Amino acid sequence: MKTFSQRKRYKPVSEVIQIDGMSEELRNSLWNALDVKIWSVEGYVTKQYGTPGIKPFSKYLWFHYFKKPIDSRETYGGHILQVIRRYFFECPWYEVYDFIEFVATYYSSNEELSGLINFVLERELAGYRLIDGVIADITDKQEVEMLEEALRDTKFEGVSTHLKRALELLSDRKNPDYRNSIKESISAVESMARIITQSPKATLGDALRNLEKTGKLHAALKKGFSNLYGYTSDEGGIRHAMLGEPNIDVNDAKFFLLSCTSFVNYLKSKI
Repeated sequence: MKTFSQRKRYKPVSEVIQIDGMSEELRNSLWNALDVKIWSVEGYVTKQYGTPGIKPFSKYLWFHYFKKPIDSRETYGGHILQVIRRYFFECPWYEVYDFIEFVATYYSSNEELSGLINFVLERELAGYRLIDGVIADITDKQEVEMLEEALRDTKFEGVSTHLKRALELLSDRKNPDYRNSIKESISAVESMARIITQSPKATLGDALRNLEKTGKLHAALKKGFSNLYGYTSDEGGIRHAMLGEPNIDVNDAKFFLLSCTSFVNYLKSKI
């Protein structure tokens, strides 16, 4: 019999939001981006002289990246590309990012290349983006650890269930549902609010008022949380405003998942 995680296709957060590794799909897709915007451009591999072409690029690559004798390169462009391809698919995952940085810097004027690479990184939920030729973190490792800890919490199972579902909807590669992922993230906060107030119909606002009344939350901090999150159940609340947006994407869903998890942990600390 399959386990819950197998039935739900649930994976550790560090695998879903890729920060300490690289899936086969991500590696393949990054290579495809290079292929579409560089390798397969007409004349790039077969051109013997001038730029752009694989010969001058490979000379720079062998000199500054591989740091091997330039005259050890293959003679034909197609053979050179085979060597580069073999390296790309056999090197450790972090060297793939080194290589992407190197290529992106060499072809810094190719904005379409950078755009396609970032499209791939976003689609495959990589925790990085290519910014001005540098692979930069967009997901802090501590945030991922925080989320994994919250998902393992059996004391507040209802809260964890909402967060797990939010992650499942976000991480479905074939049919991601960002809108309902956000809804589940918000529901996790509301579930925590009901635990704090011991009321099945409580909203976050009720929980904040309860914490303020019992001296566990300063009035100014309560106001800040209310303004920042705006979680109310009426039609003017963020649930309706946000979910009514036509262009919700992976960044919106991931922001809500991480921020709601952080706020849930904060509320737990006040019990």
